Amino acid sequence: SLPNLCLPLPVLQVTHCQMIKDLSACLLGQSLRVDCRYENKTSNPLTYEFSITKDNRKHVIHSTISVSENVYRSRANVTMHKNLVCLYLQSFTTSDEGVYTCELKATNDYTGNQIKNITVIKDKLEKCAGFSLLIQNTSWLLLLLLSLPLLQAVDFVSL
Repeated sequence: SLPNLCLPLPVLQVTHCQMIKDLSACLLGQSLRVDCRYENKTSNPLTYEFSITKDNRKHVIHSTISVSENVYRSRANVTMHKNLVCLYLQSFTTSDEGVYTCELKATNDYTGNQIKNITVIKDKLEKCAGFSLLIQNTSWLLLLLLSLPLLQAVDFVSL
């Protein structure tokens, strides 16, 4: 069998390639970070759309599926890691509160788009875990290298 093809589920069900497992949001400094984790069973290219619904209207923040709105375009960026699509929205304020939606679609995946929602309220957001700051900050490796001599010094002192 070809490695790129998804394995079909039992008879009469459509091939299922990717599935959103978890959608979470946190504050990273002044930015909102929304993590859309998914299970990927295909190497086909993945398209995404992050949107917000407020006052019963959908506003596209960042997307490879449709055009994002000007209001958000300059403030938003998306990073893709293995099984994770991250939205960063800078200068996050209470006016950005609402229901955030992550929509994923794998090319040639006939199960349709995968969609998950999360309600984001500024006062209820937790700060992102420390490790995500390291990923954001490109100089973390430098900091790590600088801290190695300190760690060795501490070991020496404890002897």
